Amino acid sequence: MTRLDPALAARFARITLDHVGRAYPYKLDHVLTGAHDAVPPATLHPIFHGSFDWHSCVHGWWQLLTIRRLFPALAEAEAIRARADTMLVPAKVAGELAYLDRPTSGGFERPYGWAWLLALHGEADRHAAPWGKALEPLARAFAARFAAYLPKLTYAVRVGTHFNTSFALVLARDWALRHDPALVELIDARARGWFGADRACQAWEPSGDDFLSSALCEALLMSRVLPAGAFAAWFDAFLPDVARGEPATLFRPAHVSDRSDGKIAHLDGLNLSRAWCWRQLAVALGARHPAAAAMLHVAEAHLAASLPHLDDDYMGGHWLATFALLAVLPPER
Repeated sequence: MTRLDPALAARFARITLDHVGRAYPYKLDHVLTGAHDAVPPATLHPIFHGSFDWHSCVHGWWQLLTIRRLFPALAEAEAIRARADTMLVPAKVAGELAYLDRPTSGGFERPYGWAWLLALHGEADRHAAPWGKALEPLARAFAARFAAYLPKLTYAVRVGTHFNTSFALVLARDWALRHDPALVELIDARARGWFGADRACQAWEPSGDDFLSSALCEALLMSRVLPAGAFAAWFDAFLPDVARGEPATLFRPAHVSDRSDGKIAHLDGLNLSRAWCWRQLAVALGARHPAAAAMLHVAEAHLAASLPHLDDDYMGGHWLATFALLAVLPPER
């Protein structure tokens, strides 16, 4: 089984250090209310103006800080620290908060970027550095957005891209366990309401630009929300044939036909995020579950399909290493 070691961590860090501060190309999620709003990304986003887009820059920072914590002796660790000391500071956070205060920013990065910002703050707060304290106001702002949004979200979003509800709530709940008990309760209640009665998932995936598995992200969220025994019962009803390798699409790595196409390159992310989900689910269900060994095997197959291609092209290179790190992190991280 592929494990995170210093050599692999250094590879991930080098890829991300190369793009986390790269200003262009950059894809804005930005509503212009007039000509005065047409300004460079670094003006709008003092911290997160690299890595092609806002959310990729956020989770690139999460990846770098996680690697620094786990492997402080890496040569790259000092570069991470020095850059974080420059970027993750109150004055720049204030600029990011100011962007959120714009009347047209209510749906900005919902929910994917919201969740990754919470994950970044949660990681920063584990370091003996001022980064977590600096980022906390931004994290609290996004937590408040989740608290306002989830009660009015009548239907969960089940797509395999940035709008997926389950994936965002896995990350948000991990943060809330340490920082916001009320948000944990809200997430758990909404997850049970949306997904608690789901049975016999057909897993009609992947779509052509998925980077998340709707089925597996839902299962992963429920593994966090439900007690172990209740989750096992729910999972066996949700994917009743998984021990026989069905639905087959969940066991088959996606084929990526053109890694220079940003949407098609998403499929490498699907392979990596599925590897993460399968590994996490195997741990949640335990070694005695009849599908546990198959889950670990299929996770490795998905990882092998995309791990060699993290930086084949910038369309994948600006974000895939984050999902590769997710896929190889031990569940007890």
